[in-house]
Amino acid sequence: MKRFYKEATAEQTANGPEDSGWRAVLDGRPIRTAGGRPQVVPTQALAQALAAEWAGQGEEIDTATFHYRDLADFAIDAVAPARGTVIAELLPYAETDTLCYRADPDEALYKRQMEMWEPVLSSAEARLGVTFTRISGIIHKPQPGPTLACLRSELDACSDFELAALKMLSSLSASLVIALEAIRPGADAEALWKAAELEADWQVELWGEDWEATERRAARFEAFRLAIALAALSR
Repeated sequence: MKRFYKEATAEQTANGPEDSGWRAVLDGRPIRTAGGRPQVVPTQALAQALAAEWAGQGEEIDTATFHYRDLADFAIDAVAPARGTVIAELLPYAETDTLCYRADPDEALYKRQMEMWEPVLSSAEARLGVTFTRISGIIHKPQPGPTLACLRSELDACSDFELAALKMLSSLSASLVIALEAIRPGADAEALWKAAELEADWQVELWGEDWEATERRAARFEAFRLAIALAALSR
């Protein structure tokens, strides 16, 4: 698609309760989401990031570079109309959270998991006032009801854009704990990603990795960082 506009900027809009916020505009014309809704976001910073994606296009528009646009559209088109469904899809990541499933204590991997996973899990427990069940092996054990209820409350308190970020983060890390820690202000994205990739890194140490797998892992980390950035920009 050829570029059809000269300028992309961000502006504030307040046309009503549903549309109040910020948006990117192309030559003064507002943008709609893929689902046809007004693409209105909660902060100037996020609107500027959306506008920057449009401003950075050359003569030909590369739709693969619209990362914030795609996430914003997902928050507006998919999350906002169905928050309950999205939260119900996120909670199973806590019920089978990767941080809770450890190797047997006599295995070398267990020590690495304790070093990298336990601080993240313990920090979340202290912050939320809950307890997670740790499991050695792959046999599922349910997490305590009060813990899941607390996590549901945490998710209920999240904005649509934070929930959109959590969907990506949980999927990438197989952990709702990591996802929730990742959207906290000042989160260490690299440390949390290393925790999420611990077992994959362990396998690489044992067997090596080809360049295609390395590229895939790099792309997944960029998606992880992008989701964290979306949550931060939306606050």
